[in-house]
Amino acid sequence: MTIKSVVGTLMAASLIVTGCQDSEQPPAAKSYPSGPVTMTAGANPGSGFDITIRSVVDALQRDKIVDVPLPVQNRPGEVGGTFLAAMVDQYRGDDDQISVTSLAMMMNELRGLSRYGYDDVTMIARLITEYFVVVTGPDSPFTTLAELMTAIKSDPGRVKVGAATDDEAPFDLLVSAASGDPASVSYVSFEGGGDQSAALLKGDISVAIAGVSEVADMVKAGSLTALGVLSEDRLPGLNAPTAREQGFDVTLSNWRGLYGPPDMPEYAVEYWQRALGEMVTSQTWQQIAQRNHFTTTFMTGDELATFLAESQADVKAALEEAAQ
Repeated sequence: MTIKSVVGTLMAASLIVTGCQDSEQPPAAKSYPSGPVTMTAGANPGSGFDITIRSVVDALQRDKIVDVPLPVQNRPGEVGGTFLAAMVDQYRGDDDQISVTSLAMMMNELRGLSRYGYDDVTMIARLITEYFVVVTGPDSPFTTLAELMTAIKSDPGRVKVGAATDDEAPFDLLVSAASGDPASVSYVSFEGGGDQSAALLKGDISVAIAGVSEVADMVKAGSLTALGVLSEDRLPGLNAPTAREQGFDVTLSNWRGLYGPPDMPEYAVEYWQRALGEMVTSQTWQQIAQRNHFTTTFMTGDELATFLAESQADVKAALEEAAQ
C-alpha cells in the first residue's frame, strides 16, 4: 500500500468516526480562545522559524483577526526537534500551544535525529514557501558561486559553511552540481540565520546557506553578499543572481507551516484554520510576505495531508539516493 493510500484510508476513517459523534460543541469551543495562546519558534531569534511565527502573530493582531494575547517564545534545539518532543510529551490535548515547522521536521525524523514527525502532532496549515540562498561576509574572497565551489573542491577544509542541519541538503546539491563531493564539505551547525549572520560578520565561517527571509535585510543593507539564490528566476527586491544562471542547475525551496499538540481539540484546529485562511488574504499579510520574500502557499485538510505524505516520501527517496 502506498503512503498516499494509507493517508486516504486514515482520513476516511476519521470522517466516519467524526460523523458518529454528537454534533453539540463542548463548552470550551464556544468561547475559544478565551486566554493566551503560546506561539513557539523551535529555534533562535532571527531564524526562519522565528521570523515566520512572529510574522503570523503580527498579521493576526494588527488586523484584529485574533483578539487574545499571542506570546512568542523561542525554544531552540535540533532545528525544532527539541520543542517538537516537548509538544508531544508535555502538551498532548492542549488547545493553547502552537508552533512552526518546515522541511526540517521530516529531515530530522528520517535522519534519526528526532523520534517524532508530522504524524505525531496536529498539523494545522501550510503557510509559505521560501527559497534558499548562499551568502558570505563583507570581506569574503568569494564573489561568485563558481569561485566558492572551486575552493571547496580544491581545499574543502578551508571553507567553513554555516548551515542548519536541514539546510545542508541544498548546499550538497550545489556541490554535486559542481562535480564536487558533498561528504567533504566542512559544515558548522547553527540554529538559524541570525546566528549564521553573526558568525559571518565575525569571520568564524566563510559562507552560509539559509532561507532568504533570514538574511534578506542584511543583504539589502550591504552587510552580507548573496552569491546565489536557489530559485528559478531572480527574486524581486533582492540583488542576487540565481544558481541556475551561474551554471548550477539547482532550484530548491522550503515550506513552513503551523502545528499543534497531538489530539489538539477539533474546535481549536478549525478556529486556527479559519483565522489563518483569513490572514493570508489580508493586505497586511501580503505586505509582510513581500518584505520577507515569502510565497504564500496556504493548505489545510486533504490537500495538506497529501502534500505532507508526498513530501516525506520525496525526502526519504532523496536521502536514500544520497547515501548510495
